This record gives sequence, C-alpha cells and structure tokens, in this order.
Amino acid sequence: MLSIVETREWKNAHPGALIGLLELSDLDNTQPSPELETLKREIEATLRTRYQDFSRQDFVSLPIMGAYKKHYQGFKKTYHVLQQVESIALKGRNLPKVSPLVDANFIAEMETFVLTAGHDVAKLVAPIQIDVSRDGDQITQMNGETKPMRVGDMVMRDADGVSCSIIYGQDNRSPITPKTSHVLYVAYAPVGVSAEAVNAQLEKIETLVRIVSPDVVVEQRRIIAA
Repeated sequence: MLSIVETREWKNAHPGALIGLLELSDLDNTQPSPELETLKREIEATLRTRYQDFSRQDFVSLPIMGAYKKHYQGFKKTYHVLQQVESIALKGRNLPKVSPLVDANFIAEMETFVLTAGHDVAKLVAPIQIDVSRDGDQITQMNGETKPMRVGDMVMRDADGVSCSIIYGQDNRSPITPKTSHVLYVAYAPVGVSAEAVNAQLEKIETLVRIVSPDVVVEQRRIIAA
C-alpha cells in the first residue's frame, strides 16, 4: 500500500477540501470490455435525456459543478468535466475508448461529476504528497507539453515532481497504460464537494473496475480532509 500524506500547506490553502484515494491491485487492463462500452452508451443516453435543455448556468447551478466552477474561476479556467458533460448531453459526442481502467473513471465522473485522476502505481516515486503548487513548479502534461504552474492549485507530487493538479491535469510520467496492474485513483474535491460525493465516486470506480477484474485487491480507500 502506498504511503500518501498531506502537507500543512495544502490544509492551510484549501480548508474544507477533500482528497479521495482508491488504490487497487491485481488488475487486468489488457482486454477490451464490452460491458463497459454498453454502460458508456447508457450514461450518454441518460445525460442527453436529463440535461437536454440545460444552459451553462443551469449546469453550474448544480452543487458539485458550482464548487468546481469556483475553484477553476480562481485560475481563469473552465471545469473540464463540465465541458465533457456538455459535449455529451448537448452535442451528441461519446465517451472515448481508452482502456478499462481509464474508461471506468470516465463513466464514474459522468455520474458524480467528481474530478478524478488515475495513476500507474509502478510509475510513482515515493514520497507521495497531497500539496499545493508553488513558485517554479511545472508539469509535463499527457500531450507532452510542459507548462509552468500557477501558485495555489491542489496537486499530488512524488519525488520526481508534480504528478497531477486540478487545473493542469495529469503528467505524462504516470498514466495508466494497458500494462498497468496496480492503480491509484485520486479524487480532487474543492470546498463545497461533500465527502458523500467523493465516496460515491470511489465506490463507483471500484464497482466498474470489478467488471473487468473481479478479483481486484483494494489496497486502500480513504478520504483525506483539509
């Protein structure tokens, strides 16, 4: 089980925030999952029915979306899960097909709206901390682009630097791949997102992962509060 600790700086900068941790091992991410593909089509249909008449303001009036909007506004950004829900519900787009461990997270996010990253544990280097971005921090994103980071975002960092942040997403060092057999899901919840919502996200991911890996081992599932 990974040791993951929170810094005093994170607690001071984001009082009321939560981090959900779900670490799973003994996984098989090599085979496609027809059942997950079916679930994707079902959640897409549900979003289109439920939100077909929604405007951007209607979406951000939802409590969880509103909490993320407030955090993202401080960095002059738009919550990317909100944009994805809009693209599915209002523009007819579909969830991508990546791999079962990634797709499980995508499906869960569309149901709970709770932002979650997934990391290959074998690619993380101890010590691992929940922290805030600082002067001089930068992240190489999944597309290979390296960006300087604004100070004050919620991040996870390991010995090699920032692994993920709310605003900039995941790095390109630790993503889930078809070879991943041990994964860490990290749910980032700014103030206003309840522990119940975070726990629902972690439970949903675990349930979906068990479709493709019934014998998965739960190394840890817990919530850290600032």
